[in-house]
Amino acid sequence: MNKNSRIYIAGHAGLIGSAMLRRLQVQNYHNLLTASHADLDLTDKSAVERFFAKNRPDFVVLAAGKVGGIVDNVNYPADFMEVNLSIQLNVLRAARENGVKRLIFFGSSCMYPRECVQPMTEAALFSGRPEPTSMAYAISKIAGLQMCLAYNQQDGERRFLPVIPNSAFGPNDNFGPSGHVLSALIRRFHEAKVSGAQEVTLWGSGNPRREFVHVDDIADACVALLTGALEEVEFPINLGTGVDYSIQELAEEIKEVVGYKGDIFWDISKPDGAPRKLLDSARLRSYGWSPKVQFREGLKHTYKWFLENATDYREDLND
Repeated sequence: MNKNSRIYIAGHAGLIGSAMLRRLQVQNYHNLLTASHADLDLTDKSAVERFFAKNRPDFVVLAAGKVGGIVDNVNYPADFMEVNLSIQLNVLRAARENGVKRLIFFGSSCMYPRECVQPMTEAALFSGRPEPTSMAYAISKIAGLQMCLAYNQQDGERRFLPVIPNSAFGPNDNFGPSGHVLSALIRRFHEAKVSGAQEVTLWGSGNPRREFVHVDDIADACVALLTGALEEVEFPINLGTGVDYSIQELAEEIKEVVGYKGDIFWDISKPDGAPRKLLDSARLRSYGWSPKVQFREGLKHTYKWFLENATDYREDLND
């Protein structure tokens, strides 16, 4: 990949896609292709085919998809499967037919079995059932990952690169009710601070543990994968920090960063989700990559971005 390569970022306004766009712009890549959902519906097979045939991207970052927290995953499982499977099938097939040199596909840690030896190595994929509350999303991502590997196997090339980041956070996150836990907690504590609420009620016990990786670190690793700097990497490959936090620890950290002074009540009648999702990223680290953004600084930066930009909570940014 050189500075004049045509690079299409699908989902460029979302969390990971916007980080990829920023990183490539900073590194002076000149031929970046983007399209809003209004201009290109990635669930529309014909529209995707026309876009690829017209623009002929050399490289693709597939960061578009339907994502959400535990509530939306439970209430709208068919939507999660239908939208993600459609986007993945359309984009991957068009990339293959139009000779894309490399494509980054983003999986999810929820693809791993609910009961899994921690930290989770890539070899543990397909070894058990995913967490029931996110089953539909997990299965759609597993299908996309397997399609990448199948194309590589059938074509005898390593063009489709499945990367499995753990819970991403940073600028352009979805801070609305359907957001993931970290961004949702930022919004909840901020609203409680502004309203003067004495207590914030959170779902579950607070005991499950999660790993968080800043989107700038994800972008850093993915640019290296696209450029061939990590040429011998085996796929799929985990992308995480190697450190996790209980949801209770996360809530306390965010509460302090936001400056909320009230109490936290844990509603144990609500589901916890998977008990732990810590990735083993030794494979990626063995090639010299390591995360650079410290978690606390990343939280501060994310909250600052929220204060400056997220008055509408950015509900549309992951489409």
